[in-house]
Amino acid sequence: MSNLIKRDNYVPSVNTLLDDFFSREFFDWSDKNFTLVGNTLPSVNLKETEKEYRIELAAPGLKKDDFKVELNNNVLSISSEHKEEHEEKNKRENFARKEFNYQSFLRSFNLPDSIDDDKVKAQYENGILHVNVAKKAPSALRSAKRIPIS
Repeated sequence: MSNLIKRDNYVPSVNTLLDDFFSREFFDWSDKNFTLVGNTLPSVNLKETEKEYRIELAAPGLKKDDFKVELNNNVLSISSEHKEEHEEKNKRENFARKEFNYQSFLRSFNLPDSIDDDKVKAQYENGILHVNVAKKAPSALRSAKRIPIS
């Protein structure tokens, strides 16, 4: 966290610059430094009901085609890649500007064996990706089996 520091002059001294440089947390790789560079992992809500698991992933500004949802060996993976390019040219004033932006993320969730692989639904609405994973019926679950020792 940065502190508010009052400076009397407009040109900082070398000591002040060094203090500012070394007081920053460059080696802290937690989410707070990750968000400083403009990239974030989307927040997720996980809910469990009697019939299903519900995953809500907040990703405003994306389109449903930007997402990829996969289920492989009880690992649910949600990923996204979003690219933007803007180019502006003005021959009269002799300048060109090209800007691009690239964002991506991957979130993975280990799901229990009680899920039904065939009943997974995903829907993107109002900036939130909703993924519902149904549970198997209790009769479909295998119970523990005692193995006799010979």
